[in-house]
Amino acid sequence: METKILKVDEESLALAREIIYGGGLVAMPTETVYGLGADGTNGEAVKKIYAVKGRPSDNPLIAHVHKDYDIGKLVYVEQDYALKLKEAFMPGPLTMVFYSKGVISSVATCGGDTLAVRIPSHEGAQAFLKAVDLPVVAPSANISKHVSPVTAQHVYDDLNGKIPLILDGGKCSGGIESTVLDVTEKVPRILRAGLITREMIASVAGDCVYAQHKETDKVRSPGVKYGHYMPRAETARFAAEDWKTALKYYDKQKQSGRNPVLLIENSLKDEVGERNVIFLGEDAKEMAANLFYDLRAAERASDLIVVVEPRGKGGVYDGVMNRLTKAAKKFDG
Repeated sequence: METKILKVDEESLALAREIIYGGGLVAMPTETVYGLGADGTNGEAVKKIYAVKGRPSDNPLIAHVHKDYDIGKLVYVEQDYALKLKEAFMPGPLTMVFYSKGVISSVATCGGDTLAVRIPSHEGAQAFLKAVDLPVVAPSANISKHVSPVTAQHVYDDLNGKIPLILDGGKCSGGIESTVLDVTEKVPRILRAGLITREMIASVAGDCVYAQHKETDKVRSPGVKYGHYMPRAETARFAAEDWKTALKYYDKQKQSGRNPVLLIENSLKDEVGERNVIFLGEDAKEMAANLFYDLRAAERASDLIVVVEPRGKGGVYDGVMNRLTKAAKKFDG
């Protein structure tokens, strides 16, 4: 299969519509990461997503719709605060989990009674979703467990020959996946941290908590059960306060003949000397925007990635740390 990368325009959107209506897959840009989309009402099409990615069949998908789509066709909106959150943060990097009306294939919901819904703000995503005018279920457009893609080239690197079309909308600005919020109960629960923070949600809904994931829980969100975001190079993660230990480990590995690279926040620029370094950013939003791009750059350039956790806490830092803890095990010596 030939995989085309095309800029988002009338011609590519017409092709994308044809592919989706024919039961095929299209990679689309969003403001967070690139998604691998299929007609959410077509179970056979949805199965192709799992097959192409090598994704576990019990890991549910998010339904993406354009800003004028009536989500009431897909889900029951039972909590008043959910409408306020939709008004405040959609379109944008927020996914909300509602009870499903069963319109979306049970393959996408993994047989569950809930559905995650998102309205991306990216212009290219909106154009694509309006062109097809149906709910498109989509996980990240990469091989399962690999670092999520934030450019069309990243998608191509993972899925060349496996899908017919990648819509190129440029580099994703957000850089990490959307916040996933369970809105089926009286208090909203964050299932996956992201750019829409607990504080932002609480300011609208009155309260917000983090879900305490248990092995016995019914999975309502992607990104909570399996390892994710993992580079193909060996990766060692150090706590922020252990940055000196990380530098010593880097030096030891370099002396042994390896080709390590450091991923570290900008505030430590004066401490790293002549080491091979990729700087994550100045603050949480910049780190989020850079994280997956930098992890992919690091895996191409080295055989060992030494990551030092950021020192910041709360807010968007929670989303960054969520990805880092799944991407790399903490170094234990």
